[in-house]
Amino acid sequence: MKENKSIIEKISELKRGRKLLYNYNELKENVPPKMSNDIKIWDETLRDGEQTPGVNLSLQQKIDIIKIMDDMGIAVVVVGYPAVSDKDKLIVSSIASENFNAKIAAPARAHPKDIDAAIDCGVDEIPVFYPISDLSLKMVLKIDREKALEKIEKSIQYVKDHGITVDFVPVDASRTPLDSLLKFCEVAINAGAEKIDIADTVGYLRPKSTKYLFHEIINNPKISKDTIISPHCHNDFGLATANTLAALEEGANYPHVTVNAFGERSGNAALEEVVLALDCLYGIKTIDSDRLYELAEVTEAYFGLPLSVHKAVVGVNSFSHESGLHIHAMVSGGPWAIEPYNPRKIGRNRFFYMGKYSGRTTIRYLLDQANIEATEDQVEKILEEVKSEPNKTTRKEAIKTMKMIKNKIRESYRGIRPAKFWDIVEKITGKKAKDPYLMDKPVEL
Repeated sequence: MKENKSIIEKISELKRGRKLLYNYNELKENVPPKMSNDIKIWDETLRDGEQTPGVNLSLQQKIDIIKIMDDMGIAVVVVGYPAVSDKDKLIVSSIASENFNAKIAAPARAHPKDIDAAIDCGVDEIPVFYPISDLSLKMVLKIDREKALEKIEKSIQYVKDHGITVDFVPVDASRTPLDSLLKFCEVAINAGAEKIDIADTVGYLRPKSTKYLFHEIINNPKISKDTIISPHCHNDFGLATANTLAALEEGANYPHVTVNAFGERSGNAALEEVVLALDCLYGIKTIDSDRLYELAEVTEAYFGLPLSVHKAVVGVNSFSHESGLHIHAMVSGGPWAIEPYNPRKIGRNRFFYMGKYSGRTTIRYLLDQANIEATEDQVEKILEEVKSEPNKTTRKEAIKTMKMIKNKIRESYRGIRPAKFWDIVEKITGKKAKDPYLMDKPVEL
């Protein structure tokens, strides 16, 4: 009975400790009035994430990942790009034939071949993408705006005529003049697009700029109120999650995310960051988060890309503590003293580590957990030994190992090796490359 009472008392103390913390997010002036309370998650891990150089997922690996996502309640999963190859088309088609609750989507350029490939797969939704910035139109595609608008209109109508949900992705929207962007959106909506996925293709927006852009789009009278406006943010400046949240504050929905922020260049808005931020900072629950860590680990393993130990939410160190000051605060005031949420929320645990920053509280806590009694003098001696132990071991071997692993990973994630590429070129053209190491050199444009 005494044990139960102590547990009840401990829970009461933890609740009391949490109530002592101030929350600026709850101030009336900081609550975004336009933000939806029913935000759906759109996942791009198996398409945009797979565009990470060197990543090539099998059908079974994709299905394993989707099963977890489906169990968590993710609304839309983009599973691949059918027009890339016959193999990719087969994978997308196989996934679309499974009985998932999530809508299965596959993208297509505003090009008949791409669209037909996606339609043939039997997917639920097709986002049609097209670059719309002046640079893209004039220098890359070499097409005038009117012809581009016509292509987009016909492409969206074509998908719509096949009875498939169609969206429009204005690529490089964040570097396109507003009047031009709105015109592309208007044409796409009138042609039948149900969602407009605003792409910050090179992650060039700041949160304030993002709020401005989405406010102007969502509140424009020519943009139907029934149209869903979604943020697709890249992480080139580390702002993808912040920009995604900024867009959602203006009334956007279906944020595009990837597990572990995987994606080309610096990646995308991280699923785990967006979901936890919405839950903990806004009070908006989107999916069941208790398998987030499992999903992150499975995806990390299949991609073969080790996460930074400091990666928000799912990094190894996110709930690891060595500092004696921090551990004392947690043991005395509860985990809220140092942690923003309970790690169990995402299916993981916290760990206390021993090292030069450890303190007496850590020693006492661990001894109590092991039912070992010790005098103050013994605790002091244990602490002294613990603090001196790391100094006896060299870091040289650890650094050497880290560099070796990093180089191995870098080598394996450059696609096919240069020698193999030039063998293919020679086989087809009959000509040898003068510099077979060209692919290993920095590209200057």
